[in-house]
Amino acid sequence: MKKVIYPGSFDPITNGHLNIIKRAAQIFDEVVVAVGNNPDKNTLFSDKERVELIKKSVFDIKNVSVTEYSGLTANFIKSQGTNLIIRGTRDSRDFVFEKEIANLNSLLDNQIETLLIFANKDYELISSSMVKEIIRFDGDVSKFVPKPVLSALKVKVKHEKNKKIY
Repeated sequence: MKKVIYPGSFDPITNGHLNIIKRAAQIFDEVVVAVGNNPDKNTLFSDKERVELIKKSVFDIKNVSVTEYSGLTANFIKSQGTNLIIRGTRDSRDFVFEKEIANLNSLLDNQIETLLIFANKDYELISSSMVKEIIRFDGDVSKFVPKPVLSALKVKVKHEKNKKIY
């Protein structure tokens, strides 16, 4: 049985991420979406919120589970009893970044293999950062995120804007 880990911050999960998950689920027996806790990132959603949003977005994909982790991805991969990481890449900048991270993980544990899935053309321009920027300026992100995320984004951004009013 082949198990693969899809690590990331997923703040928030986009339809591009979801496309990678669905495609990985067709290749591997088990896909674990691992929400990383990176204290250096200023995330819109908490770790627990991101896990819940992903669970709601993948509920119908039977061989996908969602968890959170902290620390080195290489250590988490090993703790999961696998050596496989899946990552999505949208363009040449992503490719260079993912290659660097894959090489670093390999230096930490030479058994780790990182496999890249190229983004579907419909999703190659979308990132979590872009989604957050668009919605903060009242743009429509409904075609970029799963429905549970759209609802949560609207609530979160409205709350964020209300906090800034003096």
